[in-house]
Amino acid sequence: MGREFDPLFDEWAATYDDAVAGHDIEYKEVFLHYDDILNEIANRAIDNVLEFGVGTGNLTKKLLNKGLDVIGIEPSKEMRTLAKQKINQLEIYDGDFLLFPTNIKPIQTIVSSYAFHHLTDAEKNKAISIYTEMLPKDGKIVFADTMFASEHEITIILEETKKRGYNRLLADLQTEYYSTIPFLKQNFEKHGFAVQFHRMNKFVWILEAEKNNEHRKHF
Repeated sequence: MGREFDPLFDEWAATYDDAVAGHDIEYKEVFLHYDDILNEIANRAIDNVLEFGVGTGNLTKKLLNKGLDVIGIEPSKEMRTLAKQKINQLEIYDGDFLLFPTNIKPIQTIVSSYAFHHLTDAEKNKAISIYTEMLPKDGKIVFADTMFASEHEITIILEETKKRGYNRLLADLQTEYYSTIPFLKQNFEKHGFAVQFHRMNKFVWILEAEKNNEHRKHF
């Protein structure tokens, strides 16, 4: 359920903000337009928001600045500590995409940035089914994450990453659970969502899914 990555994020917490700012050359393209990506999520969110993978609170701040109520879920103890230091009033809980407190206020939007790939494809499907039950009609899911247009694109990017000698990024791409857009589209639609995708950089796309709306063409 993604909790196997907790030690990694406890270790990464202290330097995470430097990485997203582009100071880590191997991950510079992954975090290209990072601020725009977070703004895009915040602009699409509505009403009460449940955020998975709060990290150090960068997206949370933008959601709060928009006047939205936010409940945060974060599995990493170190990340939770840093997020609370940034945002004193933040309501944040230990949990993950599948196991989290359910005795919370009604939620209209579920958001996440750079985190959904910590679930296997089977776990992603299970998570979507949980969110279907949580959200009202016209409720939304807005995720920004690394995802790929096709299996062929995965092969090309792995080859490029290897040639550039980006061994840490290569290991990440090979060991975490990055999905293709066709897989995600099929599974969100199966659970009653209309879903669209918008590319933000070479790696990251915005996925926006609306419950019980007519399907709209993506791309």
